[in-house]
Amino acid sequence: MRTLRLVFAATAAALLFAGAALGAPASTDNWPSFRGADAMSVADDDPRLPDSWSTEENVVWSVDVPGLGWSSPIVLGDRVFVTTVWSEGEVEEPKKGLYLGGNRMQPSADVHHWSVYCFEVETGEKCWEREVLTGAPDFPRHLKNTYASETPVTDGERVYAYFGNVGVFAFTLDGEPVWERRFEAVPTRYGWGTAASPIVHDGQLYIVNDNEDQSYMVALDAATGEELWRDPRDEGSNWATPYVWENELRTEVITVGTDQVRSYDKDGNLLWHFGGMSSIAIPQPFSEYGLLYVSSGYIGDRIRPVYAIKPGAEGDITLEEDQQSNRWVVWYQPQAGSYNPTPLIYRDRFYTLLDRGFFTAHDPKTGAEVYGKRRIERGSGAFTASPWAYNGKVFVLSEDGDTFVIAAGDEFEVVGKNSLDEMCMSTPAIADGSLYIRTRSKLYRFTNQGASAGP
Repeated sequence: MRTLRLVFAATAAALLFAGAALGAPASTDNWPSFRGADAMSVADDDPRLPDSWSTEENVVWSVDVPGLGWSSPIVLGDRVFVTTVWSEGEVEEPKKGLYLGGNRMQPSADVHHWSVYCFEVETGEKCWEREVLTGAPDFPRHLKNTYASETPVTDGERVYAYFGNVGVFAFTLDGEPVWERRFEAVPTRYGWGTAASPIVHDGQLYIVNDNEDQSYMVALDAATGEELWRDPRDEGSNWATPYVWENELRTEVITVGTDQVRSYDKDGNLLWHFGGMSSIAIPQPFSEYGLLYVSSGYIGDRIRPVYAIKPGAEGDITLEEDQQSNRWVVWYQPQAGSYNPTPLIYRDRFYTLLDRGFFTAHDPKTGAEVYGKRRIERGSGAFTASPWAYNGKVFVLSEDGDTFVIAAGDEFEVVGKNSLDEMCMSTPAIADGSLYIRTRSKLYRFTNQGASAGP
């Protein structure tokens, strides 16, 4: 293993502002984690949220973010946080489209820098930067992956930056290090690397690392980094972010894997599980209408399922062959899942963005098809970022940097297209009337410049 130099002390430079602790995140004003506070990627309607943008239109600011990172931005109050890793050597550029041919089994010998950035919401000015690790990586990554693909998370008191095979690092909101916890690097399928983001809930930070050595889920004390419990998982590599499901009966931590979907209580006890997923799990679970929605959809598999689960399950709830439902599975669609993007529920419709540029809609309560596969635009390229919604529209961002605007409803209609002319794979953030999109090299803040927040 190459020697890595840990850099975790605060710099001597003065911070641009002193940070008083902010309140707990809210879904409207803050975007504290991957796909938002409720993992729904839906924002309240707001005339300030733009339907159209470009590199010049409705831009409040844009800033350069050095290095490579497909982690999403998160927003808390007057601050935006992103992670990135930059190299001192030449970097092979990621390629759009299918992932074939992107395996890179040997890690780079160049020195890399794992970093966390904080920007001001108002101006885009950098508030602080913290480098947590410097050295040559001793684990590879796929050409389209990065060493900073996990989205950070905040609980309103601290920011937690997780870098897969490196570790997790906790900071105060003004950049002071609080604690760190290093993880030993583990091999992933074909050297693809890691990407599942952490989540934080009720004082616990949850991390899932599914790999080719020993997969596990771990719960850490958010205040101290102390390990509270760990569950070894019988899984190979997956990249699905876990989800905390607060239902009418109890609070559950949901994890998705190739072999099993599992539900744990907050102490790490297994509540229920089921099989029947595709061979790679990436989309995050989420809930609405009192149901839990779970999906996976590797493009090479025949079964690309979506499940809707009701609360209260126990033990093995796997569907029998030819079953479409059982006591706990309300509905099941065997070929409605997506590979990378997480589906979206908006205005009583379950929307799925498929990686190759198709879009579908189902009834979220019954699973009935509203409309089948519709091509977004001929030649629209590949899609990795998850869709989002507000103001009666669903937005889907292609790897080409084109966002297609789709009218919500029972008829498929593309009503707009916004181009940023640069590769995009990060899922955007939405907070307090602004949309934040990360491209290959920049972070943008967009707002409808002609609108106001209202009375």
